[in-house]
Amino acid sequence: MSPVPAAALLASLAAVALIADRGWVVALIAGGLFVVCLAAPRSRRWLYISGTLISALSVFVISPLVSHTGTHVIWEGPHIPVIGYLDVTSEEIAAAGIQALRLAAVGLAFAVYALLLDLDRLLQAASFARRSVLAVGLATRIVPTLERDAAGFVEALRGRGVAVEGIRGRARLLSPVLSGSLERALTLAEAMETRGFGRAGRTRAPRPPWTRMDRLGLAAAVLLVVGALWL
Repeated sequence: MSPVPAAALLASLAAVALIADRGWVVALIAGGLFVVCLAAPRSRRWLYISGTLISALSVFVISPLVSHTGTHVIWEGPHIPVIGYLDVTSEEIAAAGIQALRLAAVGLAFAVYALLLDLDRLLQAASFARRSVLAVGLATRIVPTLERDAAGFVEALRGRGVAVEGIRGRARLLSPVLSGSLERALTLAEAMETRGFGRAGRTRAPRPPWTRMDRLGLAAAVLLVVGALWL
């Protein structure tokens, strides 16, 4: 599937997960996106999957403790100033569960976007608002690019006999990764200026035609959002 209908389909799934009020629908979307994420290389997907699942689990655990809704109390905790009583109700657990599933679905949709889509082809396909599309595309490529830089630094240090282990060892990579990202930004700006970005009379490389699967994917994206709004 081409990047444009694939990105539209991912955006529609994230929108449906935010709109739907039935837990099984959101869980089905999150589970399907999780399976798709498994198609990415193991060395790259673990960061996105673990970050998304940890964030969703944090929402599920913390939300019932700080919210005060429902009457069916399951657990009564102590009284904390400003916050109040730490009690947990069945309504709070249900609300926290669907919010955690929504966060997981949106995070996994972005993970699929960053891991499996060709962002260069996605930018190339933009026919309007190219500056905005370019800014969004470059912003979404920050995490994969920083990940590759960190992996390169780790391999270089291993070649020199230095093992990078633990949180403290990886934290030392922040400085070279940050300086490398700033240098890349300057290089990118110079390359864009050299190629005449923003000038009149731009050229465009030929693009492969859309297939039937691409059209079906785009139609499915529209139908998913319309169906979620209708229901």
